Amino acid sequence: MQKNFRKISKISLVLVYLVIIAGAVVRMTGSGMGCPDWPKCFGHYIPPTNESELQWQPNKDYKKGQVIILNETLQVAKNDLKTSDFFEINNWETYTKHDYAEFNPWHTWIEFINRLFGALAGLGTLVLAIASFGYWKKKKRITIISWLVVFSMGFQAWLGATVVYSVLEPVKITVHMVMALFIVALLVYLIFKTDPISQNEKYDKKATLIIWIALGLTLIQIILGTQVRQFVDHQIDLFGENAKDIWLVNPSLQFYIHRSFSILVVFINLYLAYYISQKRLGYSKIKWVLGLLLLEVITGIVMYYFDFPFASQPLHLILAAFLFGIQFYLVLEATKGKISQKTL
Repeated sequence: MQKNFRKISKISLVLVYLVIIAGAVVRMTGSGMGCPDWPKCFGHYIPPTNESELQWQPNKDYKKGQVIILNETLQVAKNDLKTSDFFEINNWETYTKHDYAEFNPWHTWIEFINRLFGALAGLGTLVLAIASFGYWKKKKRITIISWLVVFSMGFQAWLGATVVYSVLEPVKITVHMVMALFIVALLVYLIFKTDPISQNEKYDKKATLIIWIALGLTLIQIILGTQVRQFVDHQIDLFGENAKDIWLVNPSLQFYIHRSFSILVVFINLYLAYYISQKRLGYSKIKWVLGLLLLEVITGIVMYYFDFPFASQPLHLILAAFLFGIQFYLVLEATKGKISQKTL
């Protein structure tokens, strides 16, 4: 499987990005609590489509772990049972991870699809790790990092569960996003390091430093962006989904920092592109970086001045995730140039 390893790495990276996209859609639609338990959804492997499926009914069979909504609480069946004509509390236990007990079929299925993408990405990275054993004798680092990806995916799944249990606590959502970017970085590393075509880019100490700074600024900007999104979510709770024109009437300090910080991010990357061109260093991916930055700026402007058009928020986040991946690839190119120079 070694000869297919790089192809599997690329597929795994695509799957991880699909999870990020699905997560952004979940956030946009407010579907994060569509499945209030984990890893199942209302105690089902395939979630319900109608609220009646979550209501207690007489003379009905229930499986152990199945969930119903009763008096605005989640009740979990202690064992397999068949109900009588009256509700018997001894057969049920109250779900204690949180007190959220609402059902919205759209939210439920959006969140369920998000989890399916997560499971598919996890399976893809497991196949990747098994395939990596072909590198064990000559490149142990490839195998080690491949298995680190698998364990990181497991940790990410656990983080997803804690996000649900906390009823979408903002800090945990941010950590969840940063962990996704860490997994992206690991997969980009594997793709780069198993490329059979040697890189011709020259090493330049100043360019390498600027690339690292640009990557760090992007990560900070993404974290600031999640803080702004948390403020917007709070505004939505206060004023409702249809009051988009007043969500940012009195923005938080994080919003102004995020907006001003974007100017620094753009300036650093423009200077980096100019420096790469002047020194003829190669690093063609800088064109991708500039293109993604342009789209990021456009979506940010559109959200602020046109009151959050449909899909503008998840698109802004997804572009940031792509930008991070490309910039990390640039870091690897610069680092390889340094290593190549030392071996001459």
